[in-house]
Amino acid sequence: MDEQTAGFSDRHQSSNAQPLQPARRSRRRWLLWGIVILVLLLILFAVLRPHGKNAGGWHKGQTGDVQPVAVATVHTGDMPVVLQLLGTVIPITNVTITPRVSGHILDVYYQEGQHVKKGDELELIDPRPYEATLAQYKGTLAADRAQLEKARVDNARYQTLIRQNSTSAMTARDQEFTVQQLEGTVKFDEANVRNAELDVMYCHIIAPVDGRVGIRVLDKGNYVAAGQSGGLTILTQMEPISVIFTVPQNQIGPVADRLRKVGELPVEAWNSDNTQKIADGTVKALDSQIDTSTGTVRMRGIFANEDERLFPNEFVNAHLLVNTLHNALIVPGNALQTGPDGQFLYVVQPDMTVKDVPVKVGETDDSNAVILSGVKAGDRVVTDGVSHLRPGQKVSIPDTSTNQTAAAEAQTAETHHRHRNGQQSTDAAKHSNDPSAPDAAGNH
Repeated sequence: MDEQTAGFSDRHQSSNAQPLQPARRSRRRWLLWGIVILVLLLILFAVLRPHGKNAGGWHKGQTGDVQPVAVATVHTGDMPVVLQLLGTVIPITNVTITPRVSGHILDVYYQEGQHVKKGDELELIDPRPYEATLAQYKGTLAADRAQLEKARVDNARYQTLIRQNSTSAMTARDQEFTVQQLEGTVKFDEANVRNAELDVMYCHIIAPVDGRVGIRVLDKGNYVAAGQSGGLTILTQMEPISVIFTVPQNQIGPVADRLRKVGELPVEAWNSDNTQKIADGTVKALDSQIDTSTGTVRMRGIFANEDERLFPNEFVNAHLLVNTLHNALIVPGNALQTGPDGQFLYVVQPDMTVKDVPVKVGETDDSNAVILSGVKAGDRVVTDGVSHLRPGQKVSIPDTSTNQTAAAEAQTAETHHRHRNGQQSTDAAKHSNDPSAPDAAGNH
């Protein structure tokens, strides 16, 4: 009985489990489909959401976003045309003091690095051997002069006798030749005396120019020979001094034309880092030929160098002011952009959108550029924030246009003043073109 009951119970449970398994599988299938549909809906929502947000306003999303920018106003002013060239400080006169006679150095009258004047005695070579030779030549000269005088007296007597027919013509003629011979001997003696006097004079080594004496090669007591290699010291003229620099051959035409017109051009010497001006000078001439190996021509700038800040063989940067353009259209250099069709400016329109305007650029320097065509005075051009701009882009501008115009004009005037009078001031230009400057930050 129990076995029958148990068997019945098992068959009942088995018959109930069979319909439950398809139901569970069906629920799982619907659950998976629901998850897939939910994911698809989320993906569609994410994809379609930007279009839904900008539907009917796509043009606004492209051109209506406001981009903050910094601007400057195109203005007229003076633009100096300056060539920045590499140069070397070269003394106008650089003398290697070389002995012209041999002997021992008796004395040295200068200190190393001392400034001397033309005619100052620098060193003394023992003159006594040359003084003795001079005395010998003077004695010979005196004897020969006495013989010449005696011969002249005899010749005068013979000339009188021959007119009286008291002596032979041959004797009188021989006396004339004797006088001429002794005259030649006296001239030879006089030349020997002058040569000996020069040797004595050369024992006293004299400064040929004003300048600064360098390190001496030999000290007192050393023996020197005439024309000794290396000399005794070097005498360098420091005031004035020159700077030799080279001009590219494609710039020779404007430079030569300007030189012919005005006679001389101003030039400034700046340090090797090109950060500080050292001295002001002038240039009056070009070299006579172009160096074919470098394609350049040399020029020499003359500097007073009263403070001796220019030192021989020093490398400097020469700033040659070739010309000054008056009433030129000037924009900051960082406003210029380069595209496939050339250089252009982003000009702010009255409706606060920007337009790319092709321009023709003239002279440029470190901070400004001359515009030959494309814009006019008073136009506002973008100087900062151009990386995100497109033609037609809306922009916002801090209310600093007046200050920026004044600063830009002041910077141009200061640049011109700097190249005329040697005064450099670029802080105003940097302030006017920097959107992170304190004034601009305050207006933001």
